[in-house]
Amino acid sequence: QVQLVESGGGLVQAGGSLRLSCAGSGRFSAYAMGWFRQAPGKEEREFVAAITYNSDTTYYSDSVKGRFTISRDNAKNTLCLQMNIERPGDTSVYSCAAHEGYIDDSGYYTAAQIYEYWGKGTQVTVSS
Repeated sequence: QVQLVESGGGLVQAGGSLRLSCAGSGRFSAYAMGWFRQAPGKEEREFVAAITYNSDTTYYSDSVKGRFTISRDNAKNTLCLQMNIERPGDTSVYSCAAHEGYIDDSGYYTAAQIYEYWGKGTQVTVSS
């Protein structure tokens, strides 16, 4: 098992940046990790980024590619998301998630249902 706690959310202006962190416990280094977000009024979580257990490969949604960077430090049981905020559309609750298995280029890492463990999320609000 792994427990996940996000931090770093807040209010940011479009054009600014924000760094989210996700502190893990348990067998953190054995899990592939992902970031998802849920915008106000939307029921479904949107895939943002994912990273393999050993940081070998990262994946991004088209909407954040080139603006967001996912990284992890297994020695510190920490997952990060560096965000260069461009638009109010980035306003969401951002959650980290852990998947007990491999992820690869097949694309299933974008599906929220494959992730077994979730943090409670951290709110990011973008002002124009």
